[in-house]
Amino acid sequence: MKNKPHKLITILGCTATGKTQLATNLAAVHNGEIISADSRQVFRGMDIGTGKDLDDYVVNKKQVPYHLIDIADAGSEYSLFQFQKDFIKAFDQIITKGKTPILCGGTGLYLNSVFKKYFIPDVPKDDAFRKTLSRKTDEDLINMLQSYGPLHNKTDITERERLIRAIEINEYKKRQGNTADDFPNIEHHIFGIQLPREIVRERITQRLKMRLENGMIEEVKRILDSGMSAERLMHYGLEYRYVTQFVCGEISYEEMFRLLNIAIHQFAKRQMTWFRKMERQGVNIKWIDGDLRIEEKTKFILSDFD
Repeated sequence: MKNKPHKLITILGCTATGKTQLATNLAAVHNGEIISADSRQVFRGMDIGTGKDLDDYVVNKKQVPYHLIDIADAGSEYSLFQFQKDFIKAFDQIITKGKTPILCGGTGLYLNSVFKKYFIPDVPKDDAFRKTLSRKTDEDLINMLQSYGPLHNKTDITERERLIRAIEINEYKKRQGNTADDFPNIEHHIFGIQLPREIVRERITQRLKMRLENGMIEEVKRILDSGMSAERLMHYGLEYRYVTQFVCGEISYEEMFRLLNIAIHQFAKRQMTWFRKMERQGVNIKWIDGDLRIEEKTKFILSDFD
């Protein structure tokens, strides 16, 4: 499997552009299975707030198989290392069945880790090394981390614990020597859905209204009632942050909707910035007009893929 490259279709784009619907329709007509590249949809019981849209996985009354959704307990940690491990397993399973793997998502770091074959080993904790690092200032630690090369994840420098862990991983990789030998040999076919910003903004607002009316508040209440702390739940993204604040009585419904709507718009803009950065780094993304009918989008992809 390592010698012969296998084709992987990727459908990416910012939130509310219709990635899932396109990916599932493509899978239905091209004998495919979906691999999710969403950092939050891995968690069970967190459905509406993460936008799983599982109804989209039923096309013409047939279930489209999917991977990396509902595979971790809510409240647990799920790392980029674990995503890579699970991606490789799912990819190999799909290829073995003679089917087409279709990667779909908007988490740029996850996507780029596949495109660039990031080497992220399962690094054991080194207490002696950590003790040495604990004596350094945050500025010293940031400079040390940057000395290893470009940062894959800038959030590593926002918290001291993450900063120390990132240095620990990079030092381990330096000692062991980087390798991507475990990664499949992939021939990438990457497609992005593009819509005018004003259309994306309108879709985001309408989708937010729909999700709030169809159980997102109740989902947050259920998760809190299950024992997860409000502080922990707010860690899982914008929807959970602001809806939790509303449920806990910290902000009004109107304030929650206004702040969350603005935050999702800003998030969509950051996603596009990430994708443009990937292009500058050599990732070839073929952009599709989001206004095209689903059949036209699918035809465009298949004409390039085949």
